Amino acid sequence: MIQVLVVDDDFMVARLHSSVVARQPGFEVVGAARTGAEALAAVRTLRPDLVLLDIYLPDMSGLEVLRRFRESSADYPVDVIVISAARDLDTLRTALRGGVFQYLVKPFEIESLRSRLEDYAAHWAELHHLTEAHQDEVDRVFRTQSGRVPPPKGISPETTDLVLRALGNASDDGLSATDCAEATGLSRSSTRRYLEHLVTIGRAEMRPRYGTAGRPERRYHPLPR
Repeated sequence: MIQVLVVDDDFMVARLHSSVVARQPGFEVVGAARTGAEALAAVRTLRPDLVLLDIYLPDMSGLEVLRRFRESSADYPVDVIVISAARDLDTLRTALRGGVFQYLVKPFEIESLRSRLEDYAAHWAELHHLTEAHQDEVDRVFRTQSGRVPPPKGISPETTDLVLRALGNASDDGLSATDCAEATGLSRSSTRRYLEHLVTIGRAEMRPRYGTAGRPERRYHPLPR
């Protein structure tokens, strides 16, 4: 089992993320922390394999927590998926240099977190079955695939191109998942999964559109290569 520590100062958010992890095959939640200090202590005592880490914590930045993780990596090795509303370039660069496995921007669809966990499980399996690797195996471990992140299971290049074309033909307001489903003929759930994949690989971005009441609507826009 892959043991996971969830770090978020919002109790309800931490509970939601924990429930997603707990339902994912092969994963086990071993603890939750609401501050950076609690996260550092939990890594020392619980020895998780993976930390879901928020950036905005009450006592210190998640980036500082990440730095301290790396300083103690010889004694307490841990992988990190950042889950945060922070999307400025400096934060992204620091997280990348800190060796995070993935970076998930809030708000997001739950399927996006499940997809990141599936990716991590595949990465985990690669590492734990290798003794000495050839180049193609090294590429899979480092997730390069000639500079591209491999798509999650069930994501086809043809359908990805179909969704990209729909985004490219949209107005400046972009498309919602429902709009894109109508344009492509895909189901809404499949369309949303492809849209989230395009966001992950940097071919699209999600911008919330705020109405007069209720939750903001997610609108997807294409990005240039």
